[in-house]
Amino acid sequence: MEHITTPKVEQVKLLDRFSSRATAGTLYLTATHLLFIESNTAASEETWILHHHIAVVEKLSLTTSGCPLVIHCRNFRVVHFVIPRERDCHDIYSSLLLLRRPASYDDLYAFSYNPKQSEQQRVGGWQLIDLASEYERMGVPCDHWQLTDVNRNYKVCDTYPRDLFVPVSASKPIIVGSSKFRSKGRFPVLSYFYQEKKAAVCRCSQPLSGFSARCLEDEHMLQAISKANHNSRFMYVMDTRPKLNALANRAAGKGYENEDNYSNIRFQFVGIENIHVMRASLQKLLEVIGTKSLSMTDYFSGLESSGWLRHIKAVLDAAVILAKAVTVEGASVLVHCSDGWDRTAQVCSLGALLMDPFYRTIKGLMVLIEKDWISFGHKFADRCDQLDGDPKEVSPVFTQFLECVWQLTEQFPQAFQYNEWFLIQIHEHVHSCQFGNFLGNCQREREELRLKDKTYSLWQFLLNDQENYVNPVYQPGFSETHPVLEPSTLPFSFKFWRNMYHQFDRSMHPRQSVLKQVLSLKASNRDLEKAARALEAKLQKQGVFLSIAVDSKSKDPVHPVRPKSLILSAPLNCKEDEQKLSVCGSVRTVEGSSSAENGYNEEEEEPASFTKPEPTLVSLERGVARMTC
Repeated sequence: MEHITTPKVEQVKLLDRFSSRATAGTLYLTATHLLFIESNTAASEETWILHHHIAVVEKLSLTTSGCPLVIHCRNFRVVHFVIPRERDCHDIYSSLLLLRRPASYDDLYAFSYNPKQSEQQRVGGWQLIDLASEYERMGVPCDHWQLTDVNRNYKVCDTYPRDLFVPVSASKPIIVGSSKFRSKGRFPVLSYFYQEKKAAVCRCSQPLSGFSARCLEDEHMLQAISKANHNSRFMYVMDTRPKLNALANRAAGKGYENEDNYSNIRFQFVGIENIHVMRASLQKLLEVIGTKSLSMTDYFSGLESSGWLRHIKAVLDAAVILAKAVTVEGASVLVHCSDGWDRTAQVCSLGALLMDPFYRTIKGLMVLIEKDWISFGHKFADRCDQLDGDPKEVSPVFTQFLECVWQLTEQFPQAFQYNEWFLIQIHEHVHSCQFGNFLGNCQREREELRLKDKTYSLWQFLLNDQENYVNPVYQPGFSETHPVLEPSTLPFSFKFWRNMYHQFDRSMHPRQSVLKQVLSLKASNRDLEKAARALEAKLQKQGVFLSIAVDSKSKDPVHPVRPKSLILSAPLNCKEDEQKLSVCGSVRTVEGSSSAENGYNEEEEEPASFTKPEPTLVSLERGVARMTC
C-alpha cells in the first residue's frame, strides 16, 4: 500500500477504443487491483484489472476534458481513462508503474490470495497432477527406459526436474559428459513415449559444437536413444531453429549436430523464429487489431504483415513432422532449439497432443502443461514478465502454444473435451500470478519459494468450474477412430482468434458464438428437464405415472393403465367423450381448433406401418387439465 498515494478518483471517464462512447464512474486503486465502478447505470457495472495483468501504462497529453491514461494488459484488454485532474492522473500512473512489476516473488498476488479453502483442499489441489503416474501411463520405465537419479539434487542441470527418464544403456558418466556438451547442461531426456511403436520423443538443448568440437559421451547418448527403439534403424534430430540462426550460433561456440560424428541420425531444421521475432510479431498484430476504422483490405494486409499466423503455422508444421515421424515411420525423435525451453516445449507438447487422445481432455491438458512446460523449465517468470526484469526476455511463447491448440480444436471440434474458454482461462492466470503453478523459471526455484506450502493450485480452481469448459460437441469415441490427428497446415486453415484478442471489446459488431449458443441450449434443456421431473413427481403423488415402460421381448412401449379418475376415483362424467382428443394415425386435433390450425393436414397421413398406437388419455375433472401420456 506504500505505493498508493491516491486510492480513489471520482468523475473518471472510461472511453471505448472503437467508438465514441464514454462511461462515467469512480476509479479505485487497491493493493492488488485497479477497479472502475460505473455511476450512470442502475447495475453499477464493475471493471477489475489485476496489477500483474498490466503490461504498459501510458499517460497522454492533457486535453480539455482531462488527462488521458491508457493501460495495455497482457490478456489483451485495453482501457482508456480520462481523469479530470492532471495531478490525480500522475499519481495513478506512478503507482501503477510500481505495482505492475514487483521486485520480488513475495510481492506477487499468489502469496496473498486466499480463496477461503481449507488446508486439506489446498494440499489436495497440488496433488491433482502426478507426473510419475503419467509416465507409467505412457509405459515407462520399461526394458529400454529407466528413471535416473542423476539430477536428484539439481547438480547436473538446475533447470531440469529431479526425475528424468533416460535409456537403460546410458550410464551416469555418459549422462554427465553429455550435459557438459549441451547448452545450460540440458542433456537429452525422454519427453513422450509412443508405446505402440516403442518410439520416443526426447528433448535437449543445442550442442556446444562450434565448427568442429565433438563429445563422445554425447554421441553415445544419442546412440543409446536410437538403439532403445528396435523398430527403426535411425532416429531424427529436429532443430526447431532456422538454419541461419543455428549457423550464427556456431560462431559463438554452439551450433548443431554434425551428422558425420553421430551414427544413424537424420538431421532436419524446421525454421521457427526466436523469441524476439515472436515478441515483435505480436506487437504488430495488436497494433493492427487496435486501429480504428481500418478498411477490410488494410486489416488483412496488416494481419499478414504482422506474420503472427505464419509463425503459428510454423510451430504446427513442426509438430506435424514430429508426429508423422513417430507414428508413421516408428522412429524416435530428438528435439532441441537453443536452450531447449521455448520452441522445444512448443513442438514436444503439440506433437504429443496430436499423438495421444488423453491430452485432448481437460485433465490431460493440465498434465501436458505440467510435464512439458512447468517441470522442464520454461521460463515463465522471464517470458511473462512476472518481476521487474529484462524486457528483452519477454515473449509470447506459451500464448502461441495455446493458440496452436485452439487452431486444432477448430479443425477437430469432436476430438477435444475442452473448449476455447478453458484455454483463455489458462492464459489469463499464466499472467495473473494469482496461483503458484506458473511462478518462477524452473522446478528448483519453485521448491525454494515453497509454492506448494504458500500458494494455491490453478488446476483445482479450473476443475471446480469444469462444466463451463466442456466442449458440447466432444465425442469420446472420436479418438478410437482418430487416435492420431492429422491437421491441415495450409495457410487458409488458420483463423484469427477473435475471442482471445477481442474478448473485452464489447462495442465491436457482435458475432454469435456457436459454442455459447449450444451451451445456452444445453442449460435451457437441463432446466426444462428439471421442471418436467418436478411436474412428474407431483402427478405420481396423485396416482398418475407418466414413465413409459418397454417390453424386453418386443421392445414396444407398454403404456400405463389409465386410472378411473384423478379426483378421488370419481366416475368419469359424460362430457369427457366430447372432450377427447381425436387421434387418427399421426393426425391429432386439440379441442377448440381445427387440424389446419394445429399444423396438420389430413391428406398427409402416414402409411399404416408408421401409425402410432393410440395414446392413453388422462383427464382431470371440471376441465382443470388434460394431457396425452
